Amino acid sequence: MVAATMAKPPHPFWTLTEGRAIFEFGAFGLLRKQMKNLPKGDGHPVLVLPGFMASDRSTRPMRKLFDDLGYKSYGWGLGRNVKFNEKREQEMSELVERIYEENGRTLSIVGWSLGGVFARELAKMHPEIVRIVISLGSPISNNRRHSAPSRLFEAINGKETKPEAEGRYRDLESAPPVPTTSILTKTDGVVSWRGSVQAPSKGADTENILVPASHVGLGVNPLVMVAVADRLAQPEGEWKPFDRSGWRELVFKDAPQVD
Repeated sequence: MVAATMAKPPHPFWTLTEGRAIFEFGAFGLLRKQMKNLPKGDGHPVLVLPGFMASDRSTRPMRKLFDDLGYKSYGWGLGRNVKFNEKREQEMSELVERIYEENGRTLSIVGWSLGGVFARELAKMHPEIVRIVISLGSPISNNRRHSAPSRLFEAINGKETKPEAEGRYRDLESAPPVPTTSILTKTDGVVSWRGSVQAPSKGADTENILVPASHVGLGVNPLVMVAVADRLAQPEGEWKPFDRSGWRELVFKDAPQVD
């Protein structure tokens, strides 16, 4: 267990070195053909949600990979992820319902940073139609101060958003009642890794996967894609924790629990 500490954003060193994501993007391009050999999907739909201030453009490489692996991927189609209010909450909820109705199958949701927070909360709203949730460097702690852009988020949306004022989005630490994987990195320069660790949840299948990555590079890091593809490819209703045996134990770690 990691001793409890006051919530704070990542060390400035990691924030200043987020530019290393360009190397992760380069590696994604170099290994793109080889990644087509990752575990194949069964055709179920996968919704991908972008991070704060980002749009579907940021998740395009990941979604194209999912398509190549046999999934039917969806961007959120809601522009930049900036303003969060009742309207945006309703739009996301309706999107999840529409994707389910179009395919007649449960969907998986992959959320990057703030998108992962939305993914978890959408699964709480629609547990009967969401198959699995994967968050990438998401601030899933109840304390916003783990995230470097938290003050900017509050300047735009206020310290308490309307959905929060109405009692929602107040228990981010609780996992949804569907299999949930949090992928995080200790060298995250945007969201402190401590804010991305999900605690074991009674009656829920949860796990943390620690990867070597930057925050900005999480959506194009080839190692992250290995973990995400592995999680998505599990047969529905047969979830098992990520297998770290063999070469994987050298790069994929189990994040320590934050007390």
